[in-house]
Amino acid sequence: MKAVAVTRDDPTPRVIEVADPELGEGEVLVRVCRVGIDGTDHEVIAGNHGGFPAGEEHMVLGHEAVGVVEDPNGSAFETGQLVVPTVRRPPATGSNRYFENGEPDMAPAGQYVERGIDGAHGHMAEYVTAPPECLVPVPDSFREFGFLVEPLSNAVKAVEHAEASRSAFEWEPESAFVLGNGPLGLLTVALLREQGYDRLYCMGRRDRPDPTIDIIEETGATYVDSRETNLEDVPDEYEQMDLVVEATGYARHGVEAVEALAPNGVAALLGIPGDTTFEFDGGRIHREMVLQNQAIVGSVNSHVGHFETAREALAAFPDWFVDDLLTGVFPPEDIEAAFESDRAKIKTVIDFEN
Repeated sequence: MKAVAVTRDDPTPRVIEVADPELGEGEVLVRVCRVGIDGTDHEVIAGNHGGFPAGEEHMVLGHEAVGVVEDPNGSAFETGQLVVPTVRRPPATGSNRYFENGEPDMAPAGQYVERGIDGAHGHMAEYVTAPPECLVPVPDSFREFGFLVEPLSNAVKAVEHAEASRSAFEWEPESAFVLGNGPLGLLTVALLREQGYDRLYCMGRRDRPDPTIDIIEETGATYVDSRETNLEDVPDEYEQMDLVVEATGYARHGVEAVEALAPNGVAALLGIPGDTTFEFDGGRIHREMVLQNQAIVGSVNSHVGHFETAREALAAFPDWFVDDLLTGVFPPEDIEAAFESDRAKIKTVIDFEN
């Protein structure tokens, strides 16, 4: 079957032929419809994140997927049912308490592999297999965009953990600030709007006209240009934020997010930066966090419950949002074009059906 992969000696994504997957005991066979491309994929092919499956000379890419059940193999799924696979799987050493508790997203490094990212082949192939507990059913209407459930689930988890950090007191957030206007940032803006945040802002670094700014403003959020406004100036130029969600991978934002917070506010960090050295007034930030009862939480990956919440949120998004977000659909043979940088592109997709 066809798959899109990179090899240890060539990081260029290309179509290769691989053996059809063999069904393990209790596993479900899924025919892949579409696979989304995101920043993590770019980090993987650049060698900055993740790693190859042990003993393999290639790795099939892709962690955002939607597909159709081809063989339920005795599971509760039905042939033809549309599903979205999760990303994390137990390591070669076997299951552990995080998987047994249904919380693989909380497993530390070494106690999981991630499909298409770290230690396991991904979903960018004609067929994949998965345990039933790693498949989330989605409506038939999700066939063209159901892969968005996976990245959206990461935003769901980040917001959930941020709000949980405020659960010790009565917290009624109204304002939220998303750092980053890439696909994850835009999905987060739409999610927060759906969750009832009245005042929304999104920071980017783009000139008008720009399709991401159009989406931000169409959701009713305010676009903030990071070249004109520093995070420390946000409270004066806009307002103090109850919630900040960082989706840039820019290391300074992980620290300076505190600058934009209101008293009792919380910042959730989603981006994964490389090693970076910079100066900041750690004493002042520490002092303000203590005196203002503020918090910073980090969040990575998600579990089935987050996928289910993301499914419901995505179903409630306006049709125009998904239409504007998906700016390029490519067959596997055009994988290089799909990965090319182009500011007119927002979210690109590999389509295995057409």
